Amino acid sequence: MTEWTTIRESRRIYEDEAVLALDKPVGISVMGERHDTDLVSMARDSGEELFPAHRIDKVTSGVILFAKELRFHGDLTRQFNRRTVAKTYLALTRTRGLPELATIDLPLSVGRKNRVRIAANRADIVARPGSAGTYAPDGPAGTLDSASPAASPASWTVPAARTFPNVRTYPSVTRVARVWEGAEHTLLAAYPISGRRHQIRVHLAWIGHPIEGDPLFDRAPVTRTFLHSWRLSFDAAWDNGRRTQVEATPGADFWSSLGADEAAAAAALATALAPAPAPTAISTSVPTPASASTP
Repeated sequence: MTEWTTIRESRRIYEDEAVLALDKPVGISVMGERHDTDLVSMARDSGEELFPAHRIDKVTSGVILFAKELRFHGDLTRQFNRRTVAKTYLALTRTRGLPELATIDLPLSVGRKNRVRIAANRADIVARPGSAGTYAPDGPAGTLDSASPAASPASWTVPAARTFPNVRTYPSVTRVARVWEGAEHTLLAAYPISGRRHQIRVHLAWIGHPIEGDPLFDRAPVTRTFLHSWRLSFDAAWDNGRRTQVEATPGADFWSSLGADEAAAAAALATALAPAPAPTAISTSVPTPASASTP
């Protein structure tokens, strides 16, 4: 049995005639790895050709969606580009004090050594408190529960006049909801509205809440990166447009930074979180970095 066969059989969470969804383990790239293996190459070497509809980082675990034939690939990638795919990530930070609901609306740029960063100085980021409510990330603007119409999420933004001039910038929005808060950690559900490279990781770090174990901001992490692609919803054009949700339950390693009681409490609250509704399609002329859809 090849390594690909083992991964395919043990990590498959959904499959039909058009797509294959896997729960990607930490430490394996989706495709394009220069000096190491990746899922697309592993599959090809075993005689199976797959076409990734999006990407997640090597250090991120969880749902990754492949088209099994090229004829299905175009529609899936268009859904990601139009932002009609609902994506929910779980992120664990070794911080406290995050608001119940928040919008991180900070443009990204690419700096030296191809490093993704916010396209402004940290001192120019404006933080605004919000009021309580139930978050429903159903589109680029997001909504709150109609029972509390006056509620609004906290936000981090940067004035347009303070963004770096003469560099290419990429508007980027992440919605976050605090799922659980412990003695030292916070579990977040993150909903990337745009799909930029390293988006969730950079957004959280620049507001002072980096994901634990993230090598982008910890030079010598001793744990895995606690970011997990949890739920993904898309329209199956080959099945009369049926809305399809796939989910990868976080493994024990995702909770390993917590004690047993805290891990059980956090996992229970995450399980009870309602799935994100289908976003509203939008069009955009804003260019997307080559390695898009890789929070």
